[in-house]
Amino acid sequence: MKYNAEQDYRHDRQAKLGILITNLGTPDAPTGAALKPYLAEFLWDPRIVEPPPPRAVWWMILHGIILNLRPKAKAHDYQTIWGKFGEGSPLLDITKAQATGIQQRLAVLFPDSPIEVEIAMRYGNPSMSAGLEALRQKGCERLLVLPLYPQYAAATTGSTWDALGDTLKTWRRVPDVRFVSHYHKHSGYINALANSVREYWAEHGRPDKLLMSFHGIPQRYLDQGDSYHCECHATGRLLAEALDLKKDDYIVSFQSLFGKEEWIKPYTDVTIQGLPAQGVKTLHVICPGFSADCLETVEEIDAENREYFMEAGGESFHYIPALNWRDDHLDALTDVIVQHAQGWPEVSGYDANADAAERHAARERARAMGCPF
Repeated sequence: MKYNAEQDYRHDRQAKLGILITNLGTPDAPTGAALKPYLAEFLWDPRIVEPPPPRAVWWMILHGIILNLRPKAKAHDYQTIWGKFGEGSPLLDITKAQATGIQQRLAVLFPDSPIEVEIAMRYGNPSMSAGLEALRQKGCERLLVLPLYPQYAAATTGSTWDALGDTLKTWRRVPDVRFVSHYHKHSGYINALANSVREYWAEHGRPDKLLMSFHGIPQRYLDQGDSYHCECHATGRLLAEALDLKKDDYIVSFQSLFGKEEWIKPYTDVTIQGLPAQGVKTLHVICPGFSADCLETVEEIDAENREYFMEAGGESFHYIPALNWRDDHLDALTDVIVQHAQGWPEVSGYDANADAAERHAARERARAMGCPF
């Protein structure tokens, strides 16, 4: 293997802390042509689909059937949400705004510290390798990666770790790395969720039931040791406690099934369809596992599942938006970063003058040994 070296390295270069904010990803456009490579990358990831047959069989199913049918169908769904939160993909537009907000907060907390923030998507663009390379070119020798998945799952956080390793194993000089695997019980995150619900209820009134819908995973992933199911329920319990909810006031469910096998239950769509018959006429839905609104919240919950509820006899359905770029959400994410960066100079009494003096001395020593840069 040929290892990639840093470009234009100098001995007096300022070493920086790089923060990489990541999320799942998005196609470049709401078209079948753009969906095909995005879905090919997504569905070929063994963390996403662990098929019983050999990988060669899954490759034939994926490329022979799924990628010839699914892109066109999903393109229509993306067209309904495109530009809803900015100029293009909601997930990308919101992630950019989140990164900007986090950068601003870090600049206030550590005004003299060299900290850079970039974003990356596990699938699609900007890619993980592009985000990491951007930080490397800015001189980041310490790296903290924050996947915006509050609850750990092998298919999301674990896959992000895989992509991080795939890139770093091609670098000649590997940076110091810290990785946030989850923050499902972080007090700031729970408080931001609770605040969003309280504010929504202050404007729209309290419902008969609050449904907390998380993305699902196959049941066999849970059976094989994935902690996601437990962490979703922990978040749900803490949010309910923050809102002073009784057990009958809320439900935790799981959405976005794919394929024919059993997934963790209860299913969101089935649950929603059955609630009116149980006397639930007003329903509010929040998706605590989604740090940004996207196809699964805007189209699947606020459109598709709204229709299920109303057709089943419901009278009022409300989707409570994701935390997105709320100030309390960005405060919480910044706090997660600061907690995980403890001990690194950029967040532990950084002395700009001392650093500059040391960098100058390092270059002079290098020159004395015949190194020109």
